[in-house]
Order: sequence, then C-alpha cells, then structure tokens
Amino acid sequence: MGIWRHLQHWLIGRGPQLLTTEFVPETHAIRLWADTFPWEALVQAVEQSFARRFPKKRPHGGRPPVSSRVLLALELLKHELGASDEDICQRLRTDVAVMYACGLREIQADRSQAHFVLPETLAQFRHRIDTELMDELVAIQAAAAMEKGLVSPAHLLVDTFPSEQGSQRVTDATTLYKAQKKSYDSSSRSRAKARHQPRPCISKHRS
Repeated sequence: MGIWRHLQHWLIGRGPQLLTTEFVPETHAIRLWADTFPWEALVQAVEQSFARRFPKKRPHGGRPPVSSRVLLALELLKHELGASDEDICQRLRTDVAVMYACGLREIQADRSQAHFVLPETLAQFRHRIDTELMDELVAIQAAAAMEKGLVSPAHLLVDTFPSEQGSQRVTDATTLYKAQKKSYDSSSRSRAKARHQPRPCISKHRS
C-alpha cells in the first residue's frame, strides 16, 4: 500500500493493467536477485535514518515523494547491472522485471509518460546515504543471510567499493555476499530449464 500511495500518480494511468508477478518469469535473473533482499527491514532503516537527519514537514497538496523502496532498489540494481542513473530510470519505465525488483506489483500507466522516476531524484536519494546508514544496511543483509542459513558469520564476505565524488553510496556492498551467490546458484539449479543465469558477482574483498 505504501508504494501505491507514493506512486499512484503514474500507476493509475489509462493503459492496460499489468501484474508483474505474473509477467516476470520466476527464473528471470533480476527477479532472483530481488528476492534475495530483506526489503522491509532495509527500507525501514533508510526511512528512519532520513527522518532523523532530514526532518521536514510534508507540504500541503502536490504529489508525495517516490517510495524509498523504489529508489533503494533502483540504486542497488543500477550497480548490479552497471547502468547509469538515466539508464536504470528508463528501464523502470520499460522493463517489467525492473518494476518487479522495485516492489511494484500492479502497473497501469500511460504510454505518454517518459519517466516514472527522474534520474535527478535517484541522485538526490543516493547523496543522503551516509556511512552509518551504509553500515546498517550491510548488517541487515548479513543478518538475513545468516538467518536463512546461507552463510556462517565466519564466512561472510562484504564487498567494498570506493565512494564516487566524495560521497558514500549504496553499492553492491549491501548485496555481494556469499549468501546471495549461493541463493542464485540454488535457484538456478532448481530451474534447469531457465534461459538466463544471474551474472556472477565480481568483487574486491579486503583481507
């Protein structure tokens, strides 16, 4: 309901209705990728951090902001695919698998809409993520992986990426765990007829 409330200005267009869960195959690489994340906990951490550091009153009237769930998924998926802000935002408009990854389950939009999320909006979201929030997101993902029994604490690996333009970014550091790769591999083996396999994670690990 939260994502619908935030994005209802383009989800209730005049176009045909589409259910992403029915359209995107369970074997699709992006769907497999998205299903490895504890989204509810990650989004809660982001929203609590932003509310504490950037308190503001919601203006009367106008459209509500884009959901943190959508922006966080776009930022993570952008790095997973090696895309630019412009590319990943455009794919949200045209790629149903990206819509699924962003938590959008029912879509009904007008073809005249060029973007659902502007690249500038994604950039603003990224710049609000500090080191403390990054560490919290990593910890949440690690805890979820251990809870599922995919890794042990002794074997947990976290990627480290340099910040861009002096700002801390949400990157594959929150996603590149052995747990995720194991989840990919298990899902792929269980679906022998899958046409697409998730891209292997290329990472730099600190010794």
